[in-house]
Amino acid sequence: MVNLEWFRTFKAIYETGSLTSAANKLYISQPGVSLHLNSLEAHVGNKLFDRGTRKMLPTEYGNMLYNSIVDAVKKLEEAEGHFYRNADSVRPSISIGMCFETFQYVLEPFISELPFNLITKFGVYQDMLNDLDKGLLDFVISPQKDETFNIQYTPFSKERLILIAGSKNDVSGFREAVNTGNTETAEDWLNKQVWFGTTGDMEHLRNFWLHNFKKRADFKPNYIVPNMSSIIRCISGKEGFAVIPDFLCRKQLEKGNIQLVWEGFSPIENTLYFAQRKKTIYKKELALLQDVFLKHMAIDVKDQILLLQDTGK
Repeated sequence: MVNLEWFRTFKAIYETGSLTSAANKLYISQPGVSLHLNSLEAHVGNKLFDRGTRKMLPTEYGNMLYNSIVDAVKKLEEAEGHFYRNADSVRPSISIGMCFETFQYVLEPFISELPFNLITKFGVYQDMLNDLDKGLLDFVISPQKDETFNIQYTPFSKERLILIAGSKNDVSGFREAVNTGNTETAEDWLNKQVWFGTTGDMEHLRNFWLHNFKKRADFKPNYIVPNMSSIIRCISGKEGFAVIPDFLCRKQLEKGNIQLVWEGFSPIENTLYFAQRKKTIYKKELALLQDVFLKHMAIDVKDQILLLQDTGK
């Protein structure tokens, strides 16, 4: 059965000409847009766009499909907007930004319990912080911070980049090379493995490689999947390598479905911040959101105090 959201995504791509613009328009991730399009193309059995260098160009079948569904989708969107505005005018609406994996891992299970409306945006951290400063977002979870006077940053946790593998991978050869200090052999061994990456920014893998081997990786991932949560599911109980933040895979590590291969010669850690405007009318709502993250991601109290001291709070 076709998912009506696929048609909505198709319409957004058709009208904006790009996956990124469609994602921004729909407030979903670019990998999500790609997944919707791929699913719709598989369902209808025809290619709907030619991927140009600058723009998604509709095929003849894409033009036919757009003309067939555009009026119906517009009516559904108008109905949604009308009933959304009138359903409950008392509930405040909060706009937040974070990476897709953080949302899925921490916040997604509690969405239905929140006493306010929520609009979530996924994207580049700097873009989301700019939107926060402009008033387009109310709250951002970010490993980055800038010097904007209007924004308040509160450190609440850390993420460590780690090298993981599926439980069926034999990593003894790599560990032997690392333990003997043979960096070139260790890197060569990793280059020959099967790697997973995401359709988004590969910043984690790039930073991990530069930090440990002082250069960029000499390979491209064998498999590109929508997000890091997909990577964990793909390699759990199987084989495959990836570099991801540790908090995303703690449960699977504890279950033994994946294994921690290496934290690097010295660990790479990023401080995670709550970012919000210093003057906001949503203090109660944002405090509730922060409480959810503190319960499920924050480090212990002693480390929290040290983290605040390190960041000058």
